[in-house]
Amino acid sequence: MTSVHLHFIDNRRVPSASGETLPVVDPSDGQVFAEIARGGAAEIDQAVAAARRAAEGPWGRMPGVERGRILARACALIQQHADELMQLESRDCGKPLTQARNDVTAVARYFEFYAGAADKVGGQVLPYLAGYTVLADREPHGVTGHIIPWNYPLQIFGRSVGAALAAGNACVVKPAEDACLSLLRLAELLAQAGLPAGALNIVTGLGTEAGSALSAHPGLDHISFTGSPPTGTRVAQAAAVHHVPVTLELGGKSPQVVFDDADLDAAVPVIVNAIVQNAGQTCSAGSRLLVQRGAYEPLLAKLSAAFSALRVGPAAADLACGPLIRASQLAHVRQMVHEARDAGLAVAAHGQIVTDAPHGGYYFAPTLFRDVPHGHRLAQEEVFGPVLAAMAFDDEDDAVRLANGTRFGLVAGVWTRDGSRALRLAKRLRCGQVFINNYGAAGGVELPFGGVRASGHGREKGLEGLISFTRVKTIAIKHD
Repeated sequence: MTSVHLHFIDNRRVPSASGETLPVVDPSDGQVFAEIARGGAAEIDQAVAAARRAAEGPWGRMPGVERGRILARACALIQQHADELMQLESRDCGKPLTQARNDVTAVARYFEFYAGAADKVGGQVLPYLAGYTVLADREPHGVTGHIIPWNYPLQIFGRSVGAALAAGNACVVKPAEDACLSLLRLAELLAQAGLPAGALNIVTGLGTEAGSALSAHPGLDHISFTGSPPTGTRVAQAAAVHHVPVTLELGGKSPQVVFDDADLDAAVPVIVNAIVQNAGQTCSAGSRLLVQRGAYEPLLAKLSAAFSALRVGPAAADLACGPLIRASQLAHVRQMVHEARDAGLAVAAHGQIVTDAPHGGYYFAPTLFRDVPHGHRLAQEEVFGPVLAAMAFDDEDDAVRLANGTRFGLVAGVWTRDGSRALRLAKRLRCGQVFINNYGAAGGVELPFGGVRASGHGREKGLEGLISFTRVKTIAIKHD
């Protein structure tokens, strides 16, 4: 018998009214190892009602310093349970153990950061007419919805829910059905830390059922969504019916721009990690490599050697690359690569799947394509797998044209020893983050993160993310 993981509503585990469940599959071997409750509109209604009671009750009235102390205790509990959370995240998502541990470290840091910031966001006094004092006060939205994808459940929970709680909101979370287990356990730790009933609620289930019900719920005051552009559009459309504001962090086709004068040896391991981390299933993955012609062949030679050395295997083996999340994602990546090969695109190098990898796992060897035409699908669309498309450019203007030449705009990397050039490029690139001579794949907890165009709008992380979970109320006092 497999274990069944129920919803978390009002600080307790709750089954679905229907009693239905969904299977949880281990990406490393394709086998079912647990079940989650299959929630829908009824469970979303229950969770939103619980959140509203908390927002209008003890949680909403709690001073920021007290909220911060609860989040600080949560951080300590996350650190104490790091091994348990790492194992859950690794098996559920297929992440190599080291990468899963990094995610646990990151979510603890989010709660540490927002614990310290919970009582630091205030309003201001505005200059106005004589005889008036005008306040621009900041207050929480109230009840916030959070739709969290399967690629980084812990990290995205930390940056989204952590900030929302710090601001005083009560949260309803819908995780992806592929990866819920770490978040359900994390919710229990938050309750143990002292989070009042209803301040955090998690409803598991399908996106077309529970996710759609949350997106369209009239009881929400704000929605945070991370996922694909098509789904983001549907979420925003559903929320617009009730005039609910939405923060969208969507896809990316992020460029690494390498100039002739770059330190190639320093760039290679960073470029490789930026595309194979989490098996390339990262919105901010550096999936396009733009190289000035003078450095193109030398860099491709170094990268080919690095790709050839990559090994792919089960999460527990803790190799450079684990499996993709599910069979349909593997099929998608294979199709895009096969189409590129059929179109005559050349593979410069690829890694290897270890011989003892379980037969049913969703493995794909990291692949480096060279001389990819700018207009080809491989250079324009998200693969969401460990596939890097390399192309050459001539000068700065050509580099900017190529880098900005997709519908996305999330992250970019610039590699050059010329400081003036680096700053010029950073100003001209249309994206939310630019890394110069490094690539953070969204960077640290402190750094605002989000995109432009098809990569979304709004910002999460850092103090900017905390402020985005508040709204301004103007109070004008006439006293003369």
